[in-house]
Amino acid sequence: MEEDFEFDSPEEQKFSVDRYEEMLRNEDQYFFDTKAFESIIDYYISKNDPIKALQVIDYAIAQHPFETLFIIKKAQLLTSTHQFELALEALTKAEFLEPSEADIYLIKGTIFSTLSEHELAEENFMKSLELSENPDEVYYQIANLYQIQGFYLKAIENLKMCLNINKDNQEALYEIAFCYDVLGKHEESVQFYLQYIDSDPYSFAAWYNLGNAYHKLEQFAAAIDAYDYAILIKDNFSSAYFNKGNALVNLDRYNEAIEVYKQTFEYEPPTADTYCAIGECYEKLEKMDEARKYYKKAVKLDSNQSDAWFGIGVTLDFEERYFESLHFYKKALEIDDENPDYWFAIADARYKLKQYDQSIEAYGKVVELNPTDVEAWLDYSSLLYEQSHLQEAIDVISEAIKCNPDDALLYYRMVAYLFAAGKYNDALNFLDLALNIDPEKNYILFEYLPQLQGNQVIIDIIKKYTNNK
Repeated sequence: MEEDFEFDSPEEQKFSVDRYEEMLRNEDQYFFDTKAFESIIDYYISKNDPIKALQVIDYAIAQHPFETLFIIKKAQLLTSTHQFELALEALTKAEFLEPSEADIYLIKGTIFSTLSEHELAEENFMKSLELSENPDEVYYQIANLYQIQGFYLKAIENLKMCLNINKDNQEALYEIAFCYDVLGKHEESVQFYLQYIDSDPYSFAAWYNLGNAYHKLEQFAAAIDAYDYAILIKDNFSSAYFNKGNALVNLDRYNEAIEVYKQTFEYEPPTADTYCAIGECYEKLEKMDEARKYYKKAVKLDSNQSDAWFGIGVTLDFEERYFESLHFYKKALEIDDENPDYWFAIADARYKLKQYDQSIEAYGKVVELNPTDVEAWLDYSSLLYEQSHLQEAIDVISEAIKCNPDDALLYYRMVAYLFAAGKYNDALNFLDLALNIDPEKNYILFEYLPQLQGNQVIIDIIKKYTNNK
């Protein structure tokens, strides 16, 4: 006879597991009631051993063939191991035995959602919703289905329904933030979390997501306040410390940011991202030795941390150690060769090393990757001009204007190049265009070509625009 246990403690679970494993060793057949089997199954699931858990379920079904619970657990495990056909077969059997069990349709919906059978998934979720006594998880899964299809407003509606039933559902709180973020509705996100906090002021997750929404709106002081409340409620909330550090950086409060980043180390092991963030703060403070120390810590933890390799290069560049900086810029580029900032730094370093052809090539890559980088276009064309490639400089600025038609700096630079090329009528036409966009920036023309200050035609045209403003 099996002893009469309540299977709700670790000791009692261990007794059941030991007895089950003894049965296997003895190649015998012991009887277990449903609670004992459930406890054994949960034990192997907690050990992340689905194969043994499924083996227990098969024993359980053999002894309790009409117990739907075991068939549903089998379907859940088969689903988690992507054995969807077998899972659906098990659910068909469970549905025959107990057609009013909501979990059957919830699992079916999850499977069909994974298989991109969206209509079947929704149909099963809705059936589960009708039958479920605790439908918050169903609403959550429906929201996931809508997210997969890109219906983010519908997803938000269902996530809110989930939270109305279970306000402690942390996943739903974070998913709402994600949906608002994808939609770019950061103001609505702020309003939602403010209302949520009114009903649950001690929700650290709500304060954290509120902080993130303020951050996206570039309301950094408000974001810091929200992160502080999240930390007050949960003092080991390392993500809140990290994001607070980011907000402080955006306010140029680098010393404070460093201290906040370092506080994360009290609650979780240091990460490459945090070391890199600290390094960037020291870099902004022009404490290059400290910056380099933290960038090196970052790459030691994660050799694929491209920003840290780049940061080391920046610190060396600041110290005019251009050849060394180039080495580290190239290390960053090996990891992320589509990053225009890395190419820009390489172009600049090669220019300083008088490697002009390679610098020109790198600038070409910068503007290919980021055609809205006006500074890169200007430096690119300037280098060509310095190397007596005047027509190429004109062609580059012409392309830059196509990509940035409203930037006056490009037009003024074109005026300078056209005058240098002796194309005076074209130059005056571009001068008109530049003055139409921003007459106050006309000084840029003379900074680049001071000799034009004595050109009376240019002076008269500029006066016409500036006197009318």
